Amino acid sequence: ELGWISKVYVNRPAVVRHAEHIKKWRTVKGNWQAAWLLKAVTCIDLTTLSGDDTPSNVHRLCFKAKHPIREDLLKALDVHDKGITVGAVCVYPARVTDAVNALKAAGCNIPVASVAAGFPSGQTPLEIKLAEIKLAVEYGAREIDIVISRSLVLSGQWEGLYEEIRQCREACGEARMKTILATGELGSLANVYKASMIAMMAGSDFIKTSTGKEVENATFPVGVVMMRAIREFYWQTGNKVGFKPAGGIRTAKEAITWLMLVKEELGVEWLTPELFRLGASSLLGDIEKQIFYHVTGTYALQHDLAMA
Repeated sequence: ELGWISKVYVNRPAVVRHAEHIKKWRTVKGNWQAAWLLKAVTCIDLTTLSGDDTPSNVHRLCFKAKHPIREDLLKALDVHDKGITVGAVCVYPARVTDAVNALKAAGCNIPVASVAAGFPSGQTPLEIKLAEIKLAVEYGAREIDIVISRSLVLSGQWEGLYEEIRQCREACGEARMKTILATGELGSLANVYKASMIAMMAGSDFIKTSTGKEVENATFPVGVVMMRAIREFYWQTGNKVGFKPAGGIRTAKEAITWLMLVKEELGVEWLTPELFRLGASSLLGDIEKQIFYHVTGTYALQHDLAMA
């Protein structure tokens, strides 16, 4: 539907003003804060995407994914029997088998997500991108985080972008596909909206802000624009597409603000792991510290919380 794309206009000053207002929202306190933080935990894609990843640190990450918050803290909040885990474990394709085996050994059904399609630059021939996706699925990944070719957006090749994402969606098969827009490299908020729409038209199950490797990652102006695209797409088609901010989200307060923004823009039905994820590697540590303080009234020492 190129007609949707050609008519796009984004009022940047209004979006920026709205984003500044979001930053001033007061955070919730007490038990309400603990509840929001536990909700955030269930929506985290616990991630390790480092060149020095090994089977051992992936195994450790998977254990943390199953036990994100200390058991005694969950008991104090009376939620120890709720089966609280993170939303997924996200790794490179070469580490998918390690993650699948570790989670299977731990007896849990947390999905493994794999980045693919030339992550993080997208500067890979399409044939290689598709092969990488198929291999990750073959290894056991149930979710695939692809990254688009930014050059297609910057040069206005919208049909080419659609076709590339469509083929990636086909290569994913039964796996869910999250499309990373790398919004910090798209040039304008209008391009962010257009790329969001095309990614959804091509069959994406989620649209995601960033790889986490760009200079600018998840920001509230970008989040607002992407959520408005998701809402418009839902109104036009009846299809609910998920949203995933990623990159630079490190504090519990930021996580709660993202949750609140999703609630305000898309509604409470989007506040589930099926439609909302937080891409993060260090966020869980801060959330656990905040819950520790809420339960005990004291700040956690270095040895109080297990390393992620």
